[in-house]
Amino acid sequence: MDRLDHLEHLDKDLVDELAQVARETVRDELREQTRKQRRTATLYAASGALALYAGAALALALGLALALGLPGWAAALITAAVLGVAAYVLRGMARPSATGTAPTPTSEATPIGHDRVIGGTAPAAPPSGLGMPYPPVPPVAPGVPGTGATPPSDADPEAPHHRAR
Repeated sequence: MDRLDHLEHLDKDLVDELAQVARETVRDELREQTRKQRRTATLYAASGALALYAGAALALALGLALALGLPGWAAALITAAVLGVAAYVLRGMARPSATGTAPTPTSEATPIGHDRVIGGTAPAAPPSGLGMPYPPVPPVAPGVPGTGATPPSDADPEAPHHRAR
């Protein structure tokens, strides 16, 4: 019996040591990944800062070129307008749209009931962002009692119903 207690103690120590080694290995791997991601993020930030300065230099060059034939205030105003239009166009390009058309104004459609939409038409795709369109919905459910719709006369009510594949 005494030997079994000794082996049990060794097994517990072995499990603890293996768990410690596994924790250290995972910690070292995470440190290495974090170091790589930090370097990548720093390079992206530096790239963005340099692009900002390049854009500012380009705007300054545009303003100075316009100032050759216009007063300084008019050149600055035109430059600001050009930058504003460019920002608006880029913002519009960044917005996701289901159909690939220009984004609609702020009056978004709010579905009310099953057959009515206030504020416009129903969206072409669900708000999940997957881009899969809604299936067509008939205005009235066929063959449901109380809706006024009747099933087609040539349909056999006893025939088995199969979905189209």
